[in-house]
Amino acid sequence: MFIIDEPYVSELFKDTIIKNRYKLLKNEFALKSEHYDSELLYDNEQMIEAFKSNQLLYLNSENSIEWIADNLSFSELPQHINVFKNKALFRDMTRKMYPNFYYKQLDINELRSFKVDEVKKPFIIKPAVGFLSLGVYTVNSNNDWVKTVELIEKEMVDVKSMFPKEVLDTSKFIIEEYIDGTEYAFDAYYDNEGKPVIINILKHIFASTEDVSDRLYLTSKSIINEFISPFQEFLEEIGDILKIRNIPIHVEVRVNGDTIVPIEVNPMRFAGLCTTDIAYFAYGINPYEYFIERKKPDWNSILKNKDGKVYSVTILDKPKDIDASAIKQFDFERVLKSFEKPLEVRKMDIKRYPIFGFVFAETRKENLIELENILKNDLREFIKL
Repeated sequence: MFIIDEPYVSELFKDTIIKNRYKLLKNEFALKSEHYDSELLYDNEQMIEAFKSNQLLYLNSENSIEWIADNLSFSELPQHINVFKNKALFRDMTRKMYPNFYYKQLDINELRSFKVDEVKKPFIIKPAVGFLSLGVYTVNSNNDWVKTVELIEKEMVDVKSMFPKEVLDTSKFIIEEYIDGTEYAFDAYYDNEGKPVIINILKHIFASTEDVSDRLYLTSKSIINEFISPFQEFLEEIGDILKIRNIPIHVEVRVNGDTIVPIEVNPMRFAGLCTTDIAYFAYGINPYEYFIERKKPDWNSILKNKDGKVYSVTILDKPKDIDASAIKQFDFERVLKSFEKPLEVRKMDIKRYPIFGFVFAETRKENLIELENILKNDLREFIKL
């Protein structure tokens, strides 16, 4: 069964629910969508009873975590969600895996008085409960701190009303040591025996060491083959500690040699804003069916004809210094010309959320320059004010 909510649900997601006649919570967003068969809509009590009968639950949006807290408090699910969503608590729970890892939680009103000179540089500061790269900054020196705090305070005012506190808490932040290595994100679920199943792996590409944006993610045969086993072992260790079952997760880690350090783990969903759909475009894997139907990818078969191909998700984020209210138009057609084989473009409302949309694309390995170009582009050339 599923709960849908703002800010975005893809056509693949909608069609999957209808095709398989999955149950859907009858909330305001579902009713407004006018896309679902009324027979599939369950009220609160029906959803609760279905959950009690061991029905699996998936959220397209963390906005629905509040519903779980209000209606499923009899189960362990709210506690499991809280462990993952609260980054400081997650660090506490997994401390034995990383006993020397430095982190500290602060209220936003403690940032200005924090003794930054006592912390090793560089370090990362981000909301303790966060989403996308909102409020995430790298601090390289003591001199960076005052400006960083000012940027955080301004940004939190700008985005506070965009998401509920279960998704983005603008009042609490975590400072943690900078994690060296290459960043990866992957989607997985724990089955009813607590065994993890990975259904997608993405490499997060940055424009520079200071870049903390979510602009570009890649997946390919070589990425899957290299990391499927170590990430599986990593999830097994996490699962042994937290004792979780029947939960989909989106995981972000940094890899340095044989060391895998988690950045964060997001529960009840795969990659946000339905960007997990890249698994469908790249490998024919429908993430939602795989979770509900307990399917496991046959990677040897799936990757057989994927040599020389790279699949990407490009997030078209707004420059932070441009006021959304001043934007008249974004030229998606010109953006698509930046890719040799765009697979799909998805548009969002820039007046409500800080991104214009997404592009899924397929690129030959010998033409990776097109992805490097879009990574370093500030997108101003596509914006009409």
